[in-house]
Amino acid sequence: MIPYLAVFLTLLVGASLLISAALTGVPTLSSGRSEVDDIVALLEHAKLPKHALIVDLGSGWGALVIALARAFPEASVQGVEISLFPYLVSRLRTHHLPNVSLNWGNFFHGDPGNADAIVCYLMPGVMAKLGNFLDKAARPGTFVVTNTFLFRERRASAVRRRGLRGSVALYIWPGRHWAVKDGDDIARV
Repeated sequence: MIPYLAVFLTLLVGASLLISAALTGVPTLSSGRSEVDDIVALLEHAKLPKHALIVDLGSGWGALVIALARAFPEASVQGVEISLFPYLVSRLRTHHLPNVSLNWGNFFHGDPGNADAIVCYLMPGVMAKLGNFLDKAARPGTFVVTNTFLFRERRASAVRRRGLRGSVALYIWPGRHWAVKDGDDIARV
């Protein structure tokens, strides 16, 4: 009986992840340690308010939410995840962190207008739609940090290039008045 239950649960979780990836165009990925360190460094560089609201769009398994909650203990960290199983796992992983809240659902149906900073690790096909969404929903001056996949036709104010997957970039939304110097680990012009 137990082996059948384990197989059933494994198939159920696998199907849930595949369906979610097919519907959103984004698989549930986790940021690597170096990317997490770069995201934290860029947000420290941004000089967030002490009691900032940091929103992780597509928070997945919760690794970045946990790192942000620890790096910014007086901030409120909010994760939004559409895939049920990673959301449930991240709920278990963050239940002891008082400055974390998680929401299950599609972040395009939410309102990031109160966020001081937004972080995301999404795929290229979603980034253009996200840029348009943030143009309508985010306050001008909101800090936006992207992992690996950058916004096209936007200029980052700072970039860190340490991860094997690519760059981590900081934008000051709407990201049209800043430039990055090539070769700089963190550059602000």
